[in-house]
This record gives sequence, C-alpha cells and structure tokens, in this order.
Amino acid sequence: MKIALAQLNPIVGDIHGNSQLVLEAAKEASRQGAELLICSELILSGYPPKDLLLREGFVKACDDKIAEIATQLPSELGVLLGHPSSTGLPRKRFANAASLLYAGKVQATTHKTLLPNYDVFDEHRYFRAAKSVEPIPFKGRKLGVHICEDAWWGTESTYYHEEPQRYPDPIQQLVDQGAEILINLSASPFEKQKPNMREELVRKHVTKHNLPFLFVNQVGGNDDLVFDGRSFAMNRQGQTVIAMCPFESCTEYIDLENLPQTSVKLNRAYEQELLDALVIGLRDYMQKSGFTDCVLGLSGGIDSALAAYIAAEALGPKHVHGLLMPSRYSSDHSVKDALQLAEALGIDHETIPIDDVHKAYEGLPIIADDLAGEAGGLADQNLQARIRGAIVMLRSNRYGWIALATGNKSELAIGYCTIYGDMAGGFAVLCDLFKQDVYALSRYINEVCEQREVIPNNIITKAPSAELAPDQFDQDTLPPYPVLDAILTGLIEQEKSYSALCSEFPPETVQWVINRLDRNEFKRRQMPPGIKLSQRAFGSGRRMPIVARYPQT
Repeated sequence: MKIALAQLNPIVGDIHGNSQLVLEAAKEASRQGAELLICSELILSGYPPKDLLLREGFVKACDDKIAEIATQLPSELGVLLGHPSSTGLPRKRFANAASLLYAGKVQATTHKTLLPNYDVFDEHRYFRAAKSVEPIPFKGRKLGVHICEDAWWGTESTYYHEEPQRYPDPIQQLVDQGAEILINLSASPFEKQKPNMREELVRKHVTKHNLPFLFVNQVGGNDDLVFDGRSFAMNRQGQTVIAMCPFESCTEYIDLENLPQTSVKLNRAYEQELLDALVIGLRDYMQKSGFTDCVLGLSGGIDSALAAYIAAEALGPKHVHGLLMPSRYSSDHSVKDALQLAEALGIDHETIPIDDVHKAYEGLPIIADDLAGEAGGLADQNLQARIRGAIVMLRSNRYGWIALATGNKSELAIGYCTIYGDMAGGFAVLCDLFKQDVYALSRYINEVCEQREVIPNNIITKAPSAELAPDQFDQDTLPPYPVLDAILTGLIEQEKSYSALCSEFPPETVQWVINRLDRNEFKRRQMPPGIKLSQRAFGSGRRMPIVARYPQT
C-alpha cells in the first residue's frame, strides 16, 4: 500500500479553504498512485479552533463538509483527516475526530481519548473523550488510527500516567485489537527540543509493539502557536525512514510493503530552528490576518535589529518599514547602526527625530510640573518611549501596516518596558526569546550570511541601553543578562522555588527578580500576542493572577 503523508497549513475557521487544501493534496496523491492520504488533527477546522467550536452551526458545518469531501475524492483513494464532530453525540457535545473517507462515503470515524488540559491546551472545555478506540479497516488492513495526545499516555509530561484506570492507553487498545500499523494525526506545536521528544516517544511505541508508525503533523502559525510539521515514518526497527521538512507544507510517500531500512535525520542548528519558527510565525500571523506590510522602530539596538531581520525574511524587505526616532539622549553610533542595518536588509526606512515633540510636552503648563526637575527620570523616559510608540502607531493606522513590538522575554518578565511605548503594536516578535537568545540568533545570522554582515557587529558587541536618559545602560539597573536569564528560566520554565535558586545565585538577586516578575504581570496582560517557542511562554499557556500576594523567601 502506497501512503501519502500530507503536512498542510490550515487557517483556523476556514472550513472551505481547508477542505480545498485536502482535496488538492488528494488529487496529487492519486496522481502519484497512493491508496491512502493521511492529513493532520482538526485539519478541517484548523488548530486550535478554540471558542469557534461553541459558535452555533460551526461543528455541524464541519460534519457537513466531511460528507461533501467524501463525494469529491478520487474513487480509488482513501483519506484520513481530522475534524470536530457532533455526529451521534448529545446536544452541544463535540468530539475531536478523525474519519476515513473512501468510495464516496465516511467509512469510519474515531474519537480522541486523551484530551490535553495543560499549557495552551484546553480540550476538556470543548470535547468529549472517547471511552475506547478500535482499528479502522481499510483494504484488508487494520489501521491503528489515534489522535495527537493519545500517543503521550504514560509519559511524565502528562497526568495520564497517574490515573491509568480512568485514562486507558489508546495505543495498547489498538494493538490488542489487531492494529497492523500505528497512525497518529497531530496538531503538535513547536517548542524547543520538542521534535526530539516526539521521535523518542514514537520509538518507544515501536519498540514495545513491533509495529511501524506514521506521524503526520500540522504546519504553520495560528495566533501565538507555530507548528513545525516534521511529519515522519518509522519502521519496525525504530528507524526514522522518512523525515519531512520542518516549517513547510509538503507531501511525502511511503510504500507500506517495502519500508526503507535506512535511518534519515535532519541535522539543523538550534538557532536555525528558532529562526524558522519566528519567520513562519510572523508570516502566517500577518497573511492570515490580511496584513501585507509591517512597521517598527529601529533604535540601533539588538532587539529591533533581530525583529527587522525576521520581518524581512518573513515578508520580503520591501514590505518592512523602519522608523529611526532619535531623542536628545540617542548616541551617534545608534543612529549610524540603525541606518547600516536598514541598508543591509534593504528595507524602507525614515528618520524622525522626537526631540521637538518631547520639548512640546515639556512646554505644556498642564504637565510641566510633572517633568520639572526630573530630566531623564522614569516619567520622562516613559514619555519618550510613548512618543515613539505613537509615531509607529500613526504609520500603522495611516497605511494599514501592522506595528511590531520588539521587546524580549527578559524585559517583559521584569517590566523593563513601557506600556503604550515600546510595547505598542499588533505583534510581539521576540516575546518568547530571552536576551541571551537574541544575541545568539544575531550572531548566528551573521555566521550563516558569510558574504556580508547583516546585523552590524557594533549592535551585537556594544552595551545594551534604552538611551532614554544620560549615560544609561541596562546593566546599571539590571543583573547581568546571563544571570537574569538563568534565574528567569528557573522561575518561569522550570517553576523553581526561591530556595532552589538561592543555591545557584545570590539570594538578593533572586529576590529582586521574583519581585519584578510577580509585580509586572499587569504589563504582560497588555502586551501584543507573539510566538510561543518554549514550554512556558507568556500568554495563553501561563495563567498567573495579576493581583496576588505570595512572598517567596
């Protein structure tokens, strides 16, 4: 049996458009002689559909479209695809389903058993779990079809290993009933190191059950999530014999009767993985939202430099508009560095000094007393940031360009950012990158672009500064970034305690970071959406109270 694996890029809610993606893949698979096409979890609705599932008529429209697709497929081709379904369920109860379409009909449907309810996942809010699963028969074979989380039973990263009686192992159920091949339809978002975790997870199933395994994943960006694809096939020996390109829509073919016996591996730099995720995340967010161009401030600092590079890669340089907005405190080298960056990237750029606007504020009697005697103080610094934010948003409104905020995770964590200033915008490109990540990616970009220096070296090597006050540098008020980022990683991504961190870092520094992290939650609630890259990103997956009192000492 020749099988086609299709990792496609759906738009959430676009039932018709997503169905066309499936039909186009089906026509091509038929031309290539495939007997079965496998698509990803909830490909018809896009993942995650969130509260669209609760909108009256949405799930029924998906069920109706599934029946319609079945009649439009090539007669000799079977198609496995994911979709939400209410068929056969009580009113207002839905299933995360996968159906086999063949010979003009829906031949069989299976439901997801394990519904993730952690991090960004909230499937118990919408779906009803299957009580049991069974193989789907197709052309004399028993297909062990299961959906995403169903393969994660028994892993320490989920709660299913703690309640085995309540949550039976779906894969074991399929194998016990004679499944001859295991097929997982996934919508598994990208995270650092997650591709390796998936492969090792599948290898454990293959080793345990001595069955080949096909994993088909969604690709593309939807809101704050980005899906890397990386679909693959593994033979009975636990060798990955097909490894599909990450972050690209594509289809690969495999002959079930003649599986390869040679392992393949995509060797990619860690920095390249992050850059690819950032580029496709920004591109899809803009294109799926209807934006063609973006605008951002270019300060001559490393954050705006990296954000501009990502935007140029995602959209093409002619669609990126940079604004240089020097103040009375801006250094000559920062303006020079920003100009050099814009020219190296080939992006549109303009210089708009803000000093006249700043002076106009200072001359207003109604607020002059608030600024008097505090030149370069906190209120004055934030005022400058907000003047810049207003100019960026003015261009955004005037031309319909999306405004990009360029703050990084380190700054957002401790509140080293200004609401309605540098936080203003429609998308926060770097919000899940610590400062050390920003430096690492910038250095990597210059290493791989051997013919030219894309990000000026001076931007990478100079001491970071907001340049909102005389002789201001980040490290005058912040711990060194390697220390700050390490503590923040422990607090946010590893949920370490104060006492555990004090065994690694000075207690007064740990306490300072904890205090700043906790009291700036209100700022992060007002930041634009961005791209999730880690297990614990600010946004929908990290649900901390704004008003709380839990001292860690």
